[in-house]
Amino acid sequence: MTRFWVGGYGDDMEGDAEGIGFLSVDDGAGPSSLRYRGTAAAVASPSWLVRHPTLDVVYAALEGEGAVQAFARSGETALRPLGPAVDAGRYVCHLAVSRDGRMLIASCYGDGRVIRYGLGDDGAIVPGGPDKAAALRAALFGEPDVRDTLDSHPAKDPYPTPFGEQPRVSHAHAATFLPDGRIATTDLGFDLVRIWRPSGAGLAPDHEVVLPRGTGPRHMVLHPSGHLHVVTEYSCEVFTLASARDGRWGLVSATTASPIARVGFDFPAELAVSRDGGTLYTALRGSSTISALRVKGGGESVEPFALADSGVDWPRHHLVHEGVLLVAGQRSSTISAIDLDERTGAPREERHTTPAPTPTAILPAR
Repeated sequence: MTRFWVGGYGDDMEGDAEGIGFLSVDDGAGPSSLRYRGTAAAVASPSWLVRHPTLDVVYAALEGEGAVQAFARSGETALRPLGPAVDAGRYVCHLAVSRDGRMLIASCYGDGRVIRYGLGDDGAIVPGGPDKAAALRAALFGEPDVRDTLDSHPAKDPYPTPFGEQPRVSHAHAATFLPDGRIATTDLGFDLVRIWRPSGAGLAPDHEVVLPRGTGPRHMVLHPSGHLHVVTEYSCEVFTLASARDGRWGLVSATTASPIARVGFDFPAELAVSRDGGTLYTALRGSSTISALRVKGGGESVEPFALADSGVDWPRHHLVHEGVLLVAGQRSSTISAIDLDERTGAPREERHTTPAPTPTAILPAR
């Protein structure tokens, strides 16, 4: 049996989920056996989930509460809290864990904050961050702890505000760890991809990549080639970034997420990559479709080549698993399994759908 944890929206985010859910597939029966099995851990609106790289620990962004919390496996279908919830920023919507399992990055849509937390040997979130000396100074002398270190580095809008318009608002949305240990984050409100470097117990800004105004960079995927692909929520595009010899990232190509994507209606959500790295998949929420994009050359460009129905309403998140695409439908409260063509990687027909309360994220369990 293959197992998945499911994030979702609860009462405080106008959803029906009662916590982190549990999803399973019987390996012998395939996608037709996809079933939502119930609640694994009762918690309010765990809208994003990420796994520790080596431990059986899951981290949840509690979006409505503005907090993050760690959970450890306590059975085949259950999780238990691994310490209390820790304060984050307003509408924390995404989490990323470093490859060494020592650092957790939270992105907060509501106030634009990007927050670094330390992780202990057991995977628990360490109050005050990974630098215990800094944590002790914070406790004894009132110095700012690691969660406050980025407040002095808020994002700034690179574009002037047109006359008569209100200033734009920062919306941090996602983070990914780069091969050299730096961190890339998206700011959907200011059209930025920000590059950070770990510094002491916090993070320090390294540089920024400014995308065209009004594009709205949302989620990213680091391609095996080393390129960073970024999907934009507002302009329905996929931008590809590359690192130069001096370590600075820059834009190398851009393409539409789909030739028929409608700006102001479709609002792309997640971006996922196939196992062989040859195909990207993004979801267009307005039309509830899945667009497939071929990765070209050495990963420096992509182009859309197929479009299919997602089998759900408002596809918020998806992932590739064993030749199918699992898609979380936020508004339909369902999760679908979409067949992928073995030769081309194109999404095909819906294989199966299971009810699931207001799902927003799907995470493979160990």
